[in-house]
Amino acid sequence: MRRKVTVFIIIVVCYLLQTTLFQALSFASITPNLMIIVVSAFGFMRGKTEGLYIGFVVGIILDIFSGNTLGINALLYMYIGYFNGYFRKMFYPEDIKLPMLLIAGSDISCNLLIYFFFFLFRNRFDFHYYFLNIILPELVYTMLITIFLYVVILKINQHLEVIEKRSASKFG
Repeated sequence: MRRKVTVFIIIVVCYLLQTTLFQALSFASITPNLMIIVVSAFGFMRGKTEGLYIGFVVGIILDIFSGNTLGINALLYMYIGYFNGYFRKMFYPEDIKLPMLLIAGSDISCNLLIYFFFFLFRNRFDFHYYFLNIILPELVYTMLITIFLYVVILKINQHLEVIEKRSASKFG
């Protein structure tokens, strides 16, 4: 229960930071995607199932508060969390290269799918503009924030694992 509450608090705090503070700190209307960092990080730290659930919660929150079609972001972020869960066996806490690569891949995939679902279907074919002016700047900004946010999420996850192990040894 403690993990669920903590993860939900992380999701809410990151959503609030993304929609308030980082909106004010945007460069050319580009903000980092903190939600992709959260979903990807918990996906490869905790596995496919938890990545899927966290992706669903994040996606539903984004769907509800963005006013877009309900369920598109939920489905998209579920897949991202689930896919990142495949890398759990390759995850080592002291190595930041794999998380950075996975978060970058998740961010690009997410933006490409958003382009596909929200722009291409509406006959907006200027992919070159979208890629150079939206996807790449957001990727760079997200990667800069990932360096700091990932460390915070990692420390929280490690702390929760210690508490869970201590609790399991008391009852085991």
